[in-house]
Amino acid sequence: MTNRNRKPLIALLIAAGSVMAIPAMAQTAQQSAAQAQQQAAQAQQAAGAAGQAADNASGAAAAASAQAGGGGGGQTWASVDTDGNGTISKSEAQVNAGLAQVFDQADTNKDGELTPDEYKAYVAAQQTGAANGGNAPGK
Repeated sequence: MTNRNRKPLIALLIAAGSVMAIPAMAQTAQQSAAQAQQQAAQAQQAAGAAGQAADNASGAAAAASAQAGGGGGGQTWASVDTDGNGTISKSEAQVNAGLAQVFDQADTNKDGELTPDEYKAYVAAQQTGAANGGNAPGK
């Protein structure tokens, strides 16, 4: 084989190698894109779980604060229930920031009045959720 015959043969091998490498590079790019999408989905799930945990923690803290009277200056149910009807309305709940924050969640029948039983059930659910790692029911 002469030098003259080798040059076209080498050029042919280089061209064939380049053509063969293009699909392999494209497949690698597709795999990278798929991995990036999976990582993005996992990041979104982690962010959603963190947001849910934060919601649960703030709800439990507000409920504990309202129950203990810590943020409300030692308020009792009777002191918040200014009209004396045994329930707390949304406007009455505004005097306690923690109670006002969780009022809609605690008012299970959505009648705009929070009964002692509704509040006790809400606090119990929050405490159970906190004990189970932040997976409160209804969240």
